[in-house]
Amino acid sequence: KVRPFEKTPPGDSQVVNKDKAEEVSSLDKGSVLHMDAVIPVMDKPVVVQAELKGTKQTLEKDANNLKMQDNATHQANLEALCRICGISFKTDRYRRSYPVHGPVDNETQGLLRKKEKKATSWPDLIAKIFKIDVRGDIDTIHPTRFCHNCWSIIQRKFSSSPYEVYFPRNSTMEWQPHSPNCDVCHTSCRGIKRKKQPPNLQLAKRLKIIAERARKNRCGKNQGKINNKNLMKKITNCKKIHLSTKLLAVDYPVDFIKAISCQICEHILSDPVETTCRHLFCRTCILKCLKVMGSYCPSCLYPCFPTDLVTPVRSFLNILDALTLRCPVKECDEEILLGKYGQHLSSHKEMEGKDVYTHINKGGRPRQHLLSLTRRAQKHRLRELKLQVKTFAEKEEGGDIKAVCMTLFLLALRAKNEHRQADELEAIMQGRGSGLHPAVCLAIRVNTFLSCSQYHKMYRTVKAVTGRQIFQPLHALRTAEKALLPGYHPFEWKPPLKNVSANTEVGIIDGLSGLPHSVDDYPIDTIAKRFRYDAALVSALMDMEEDILEGMKAHDLDDYLNGPFTVVVKESCDGMGDVSEKHGCGPAVPEKAVRFSFTVMTITITHGNANVRIFEEVKPNSELCCKPLCLMLADESDHETLTAILSPLIAEREAMKSSVLLLEMGGILRTFKFIFRGTGYDEKLVREVEGLEASGSTYICTLCDATRLEASQNLVLHSITRSHAENLERYEVWRSNPYHESVDELRDRVKGVSAKPFIETVPSIDALHCDIGNAAEFYKIFQFEIGEVYKNPDASKEERKRWQSALDKHLRKKMNLKPIMRMNGNFARKLMTKETVEAVCELIKCEERHEALKELMDLYLKMKPVWRSSCPAKECPELLCQYSFNSQRFAELLSTKFQYRYEGKITNYFHKTLAHVPEIIERDGSIGAWASEGNESGNKLFRRFRKMNARQSKCYEMEDVL
Repeated sequence: KVRPFEKTPPGDSQVVNKDKAEEVSSLDKGSVLHMDAVIPVMDKPVVVQAELKGTKQTLEKDANNLKMQDNATHQANLEALCRICGISFKTDRYRRSYPVHGPVDNETQGLLRKKEKKATSWPDLIAKIFKIDVRGDIDTIHPTRFCHNCWSIIQRKFSSSPYEVYFPRNSTMEWQPHSPNCDVCHTSCRGIKRKKQPPNLQLAKRLKIIAERARKNRCGKNQGKINNKNLMKKITNCKKIHLSTKLLAVDYPVDFIKAISCQICEHILSDPVETTCRHLFCRTCILKCLKVMGSYCPSCLYPCFPTDLVTPVRSFLNILDALTLRCPVKECDEEILLGKYGQHLSSHKEMEGKDVYTHINKGGRPRQHLLSLTRRAQKHRLRELKLQVKTFAEKEEGGDIKAVCMTLFLLALRAKNEHRQADELEAIMQGRGSGLHPAVCLAIRVNTFLSCSQYHKMYRTVKAVTGRQIFQPLHALRTAEKALLPGYHPFEWKPPLKNVSANTEVGIIDGLSGLPHSVDDYPIDTIAKRFRYDAALVSALMDMEEDILEGMKAHDLDDYLNGPFTVVVKESCDGMGDVSEKHGCGPAVPEKAVRFSFTVMTITITHGNANVRIFEEVKPNSELCCKPLCLMLADESDHETLTAILSPLIAEREAMKSSVLLLEMGGILRTFKFIFRGTGYDEKLVREVEGLEASGSTYICTLCDATRLEASQNLVLHSITRSHAENLERYEVWRSNPYHESVDELRDRVKGVSAKPFIETVPSIDALHCDIGNAAEFYKIFQFEIGEVYKNPDASKEERKRWQSALDKHLRKKMNLKPIMRMNGNFARKLMTKETVEAVCELIKCEERHEALKELMDLYLKMKPVWRSSCPAKECPELLCQYSFNSQRFAELLSTKFQYRYEGKITNYFHKTLAHVPEIIERDGSIGAWASEGNESGNKLFRRFRKMNARQSKCYEMEDVL
């Protein structure tokens, strides 16, 4: 054994023990030092006496051997301890252990699969259940195995509620490196004691007595065990409420009776619970004992907490309910099952042993139960009690008899643990009622995608089954809905809006209203529903009333009454294809739809000489803040239909630009001014509404006048030159041709403007479609690299199909990416990763091409967060600073290593990504926040609501969805 260091006095650390020196001197030169002979560390060299036969080198060698043996002993002791709880495997009755690292055993694996858990290794399970990270363990400090008790805790974890901690939370296991005061080596046989929190001071004395009795119990002293049992029975005091085992009608074996009885009170288990150490108790008994005696099992002293208690398995409860008992009531010889005991006992009119008020019936017909009497008979029977309650109420509660009676009823329910009924009664007493608020019912209906008829069926069923109106009827929901829809709040414009009605009670209107019809008009085969733009803005502002007032309060501007609130609005519009047509009357509409929406981005006020931002949308790309304005079943490529339906919206927007809104908010009439920014459009729609040629045009960009050839020769150095006003001027030139030029000359003059712009957009990049476009281009590059196009540019169509097929198979195998017909956002996000490039490089033979492709992807992944983040200056400032350098290097790679693809041409989104991102961020502060992603998310809601919630009729379905 190694003698512990702490026994050496601290002052002797620099003095050589005389006995040790004599013991060392008695050794021969070749002999090995005793394990007792510890060589202390000395600050000053010690002069070894001449009579020592061993040399200084021998002593050092022996000391090293001793240290190695000491470490080996320490590690051997570690192997005998549990990593989690510190218990010694020698004292564990199961004598089984499991490795801390590595995959789980077969039994646990089967349980995890049954519960559909993803964890497959012990470190994951230990981290989730015990909150212990074992991945960084060192073998010389931490044990490498854990005991069967901890394993059973993991098993019990998944057989009950998943990932609920059973391990004592106030117990921590700290492992320290080997030292002279090493606890592992001193207590290797008994295990390591966990550090525990100090006990409650009020119970310190009682806990001291209990601990002493528990110690005697562990030592096998029967008298202490008996006393401990008696103490626990006094604590529980359940003789009058729990059934004795003497009532059992069958002479069961002793062991069976012990198994079905509580180990504290020794009565038949009542509401049984099971601890982590598999012992059974009555719920009330174990809770009382844990509260008084401490957090450990009364049977085995294993740590136990109220949160660890679980209900036993169903088969055991069935056995318990099937026990046969003798009725304890006198003159009743009936034998009943334990499960039906309560029902049988309640049928007795006189119950011996129960403290109830029993009226003595002096003959006549049998006395009826109070609830079965008529109202007059009930009054007669309770007359005396009513007079007593009335006297008490007049004396103590000001005559409020109702409050006294309801409080008595409430206390009676709480005493019987009928908390649900008590909560309902309390709600009625407070005037809230037991039903849900209509607005809550509306939220339930919308969030669960229930149609009106489905909700009405649920409402009727719940009302019929429970007898209470928990959900509100549909008319109450429609009333609540009116307050949330535009047209509910009154407002005013100064000056009044041009060509817009002053009526504010305007809800959903027909998108084709006001459109003149004649024989020669373009046929409008569409269905459209919309809100009036100003009414929708007012409704959105009133939804945000609390946020606006909170923002003013945060800046100490509660009493701000001056100048207008400046509201910045993001507009989005997008088409969606493949919208299946519903059956019913109405025009034959296309199976495509267009959704126009807006998002309130920021609200600022001018205070002093500074602009104070009192509201900023935290999630500008969420469908929750993207308010729908117009829905139409139309094709976004149909220019005439699009202009016919959106023109009234644009006219309302133009009128609001030069007017001020007067709206009462927080009890004060306030003024609002609006700034509209049309940024949530993809490139196709921008070209459509700004009158530009389609995306395959020579004029590649919607922000500058560069042609495709110019953009491929100069990849980076461009600036934003286009604007809505300039496009209108160019359209007039295109229409009138004042200089009498040829078509090519005129087209070069107007830079691709070929139709009249009708919606003003902000020249920008849509981040979502930028991702999708760039990912589609990288997908092409991967195919060309697999086919080595840089060597052989003239490949056949069949060869190119083979490259795509090989790429699709490999991505499916390595990255679980299924082939798609058309690039989408989710596929683009998964494709543009370093892991994907590593997988693709496995299909490419040339190492040089590996490096070029990896560098290209690395540069792209450094540039992407700049245009995707909502605020790049805060979220990725370093990448924002490096953007110009990264884009230059990216362009250089395209023009050299990938020249075969980009000689004389470049894609639209590559050009925008390389040339215009820094300028847009300098102007707007962000690109990602102004993207159309919220509108795309809203498209999903459109499909879902149209399928689940809308009526079948074509006339009403758009109204229901909107």
